[in-house]
Amino acid sequence: MHRTAFWLLMLYLALSLGKFLPGTAGSIFETLSVLTFLLLLAACLPLVWRWVFGRLLWKVRNRLIVTYLLMGLAPLVLFVMLAIISLYMFSGQFAIFAATAAMNTELEHIATNNRDFSLHVAHVEDAARGTLKEITLPEIQDTSPEQTFFNLKVSVFQDGRQIGVLPARVSDHEIDSVPAWAKDRFRAVVLDHNKLYLRAIDIQELDGHRTIVISSMPLEKGNVDRVARGLGTITVMPNVGLDDSQSAEAVATRSEADKKLLKQEVRAFTITGGILPKPQNFYDVTVRFYAPLETIDWTTGKLHETLTQVNSRPSLLYQRLFITSLKIAAIVQDLLIGIAIFFGLLELIAFFMAMRLNRTITRSVNDLYDATVAIDKGNLAHRIKVTRNDQLATLSHSFNRMTSSLERLLAEQREKERMQNELAIAQEVQANLFPQSRVSMPMLDLYGVCYPARSVSGDYYDFLVFRDSALGIALGDISGKGISAALLMATLHSAVRAYRFAGEELVAPNPAKLGAALKSDDNEGGVLFEDPARVLAMLNRHLYRSTQPEKYATLFLAHYDGNSHQLVYSNGGQLPPLVLRADNSVTRLDCGGTVVGLIDGADYEQGTETLYSGDIVIAYSDGVTEPENEFGDFGEERLLEVVRRHRHLPLEAISEQVMHALRAWIGSQEQPDDITLVLARQR
Repeated sequence: MHRTAFWLLMLYLALSLGKFLPGTAGSIFETLSVLTFLLLLAACLPLVWRWVFGRLLWKVRNRLIVTYLLMGLAPLVLFVMLAIISLYMFSGQFAIFAATAAMNTELEHIATNNRDFSLHVAHVEDAARGTLKEITLPEIQDTSPEQTFFNLKVSVFQDGRQIGVLPARVSDHEIDSVPAWAKDRFRAVVLDHNKLYLRAIDIQELDGHRTIVISSMPLEKGNVDRVARGLGTITVMPNVGLDDSQSAEAVATRSEADKKLLKQEVRAFTITGGILPKPQNFYDVTVRFYAPLETIDWTTGKLHETLTQVNSRPSLLYQRLFITSLKIAAIVQDLLIGIAIFFGLLELIAFFMAMRLNRTITRSVNDLYDATVAIDKGNLAHRIKVTRNDQLATLSHSFNRMTSSLERLLAEQREKERMQNELAIAQEVQANLFPQSRVSMPMLDLYGVCYPARSVSGDYYDFLVFRDSALGIALGDISGKGISAALLMATLHSAVRAYRFAGEELVAPNPAKLGAALKSDDNEGGVLFEDPARVLAMLNRHLYRSTQPEKYATLFLAHYDGNSHQLVYSNGGQLPPLVLRADNSVTRLDCGGTVVGLIDGADYEQGTETLYSGDIVIAYSDGVTEPENEFGDFGEERLLEVVRRHRHLPLEAISEQVMHALRAWIGSQEQPDDITLVLARQR
């Protein structure tokens, strides 16, 4: 559309230059330029419309201003226009009324004089007994024309015979007969030979004689001037050239020459009188109004309508309206002007207040828009300055609070992400603390698994291989959950691993032998683990002295000798592991002592069990047996039942079955605690 409008503009400019060519070529170029201009307007209208709604009305402020104008100013404009039109119509009607009243006054005056004339003529004629040929009208003879009428004419008829009138200047020679429709006390505007007259008829019956007096005054400029005095100008256009016998179709089918001649005749017989003064102020405009003037055809007595035009001004009509009291008129005029000024001031005040309210609304919206732009750019410290106390101010306060909350939440989110990253690192580090490869011995199968309740676990298990026929098993549960439990678990793991390489005084008095043990995984550090109770006592002393008082751990330690199939163990407060014998009997490994790290100098006992082919050792944390639902705890019996039912499967499959049963028992609830399960089966 932009390109189309541009090229149409170029074409219009080019064609506009061609308009200056002489002759037919210039006319052709002018016509083409007009058509191009119309096409240019048609192409620009959608662009203007889009600019108005896309740019001008894009701002809420402009939309509200247009709304105020449509809601407030449009009705005001319509009301003012209606008032002006009504005032104009009223002024026109009043002007016509004033002109008609003045003309009727002239008719009444003529009719009154004509009545006096008829009475005088009747009495004189009665005295002359029908022999009177001329009659003098002393009323006119004694009155100068300036004091009465212009060109007043009188005709007298006695029993159908016309009688001369003296003085001769008032004798009407154009009326030679009385029309058949004439009646007593007739007065009206008549059309006689295409001229208008103010005419009155009086009929007197006396002693069998019939006297008719007709007074006639032509509507000439001097008479119209007197009628229009103090009113403006009056124009009377008689319907000349019309024949009642002609139909409307005949009039409509007149030739152009006849119509032109008729217009010339109307112009020739049109009468204009009066003076329209200059306007007194800017609103003293010309009031032009048309109205039909009832006229009588003198020949036929039929009614015609003669077009009358009155040109006046509001100041003249105002003076005519208050002609009886000009002082009151001045007061009323000043009062009306004062009321108009007062109403105008009220309208300006209302518009000013609307603009102020509009500014408060649009300023708040603009502040909100700027704030959203600033926040979108990442400036979360941006705040809206609020200086008012209204709903929009409350909205701005709410936006500021939202921004503050958003800034705080983002800071918390960043902190949470940092902690998540640290937890991920901790989880990765902790995962490396558990056995990384499948541990297997010729005479014993092993499998362990740990499922943290959170990102990191407080449970602990480990397998320590000593030569080909000895193995250390550790399983513990740290008090609490989360990071603190994971840190204590790492401490416990490090201590257990350190005690694997116990030290010179625990393994051998020879330092060289200790150094060799530290360099080899197949070392004799297992000698210490052959005494799990002693290791627990040392771990208890270490944790008690290196951790907070409320921190402790439960720990199960065992040493398995593959040659003798004996399991030497000590249980430091851990749930007793179970030995599911091949004959389905169960042995509980509960020999030991209290938890590790809570009481300084605690002593631990140890027990010994011999494993036979098919026996399964089940070591677990409380996360396996303590989960609850509406039926109670999962418990040892269900654990044993699951293992007993699937004891023929590999240990990994048995562990999966236990986890499946445990998840079914927990259901949709969150995992309440870390779950650790260690299985060992004698081959």
